[in-house]
Amino acid sequence: MKIRRDDTVVVIAGKDKGKNGKVRQSFSKESRVVVDGVNMVKRHMRPRGTARQAGIIEREAPLHVSNVMLLCPKCNRPTRIGFRILEDGSRVRVCKRCHEVID
Repeated sequence: MKIRRDDTVVVIAGKDKGKNGKVRQSFSKESRVVVDGVNMVKRHMRPRGTARQAGIIEREAPLHVSNVMLLCPKCNRPTRIGFRILEDGSRVRVCKRCHEVID
């Protein structure tokens, strides 16, 4: 998967189109990501011991990875991601707009 944890992404489809945030979790097998403050849903939770709050809790739900685009840290625009192999043999992500190395 081309989007990883702690990447800043912008939502390009769905009810939160145009919002951006940081990826909190990524689930590569399901091709989904959880973004801070995006795709908020309400869950009715039961109390579990004394630690968890009971009632209606608002939390982020996973988004499909095709509905988000990475914000390039260099050009600060949504971009597709490519890969490049460096001289030392390591594989790095590259911005398709400005051709800068992302990580």
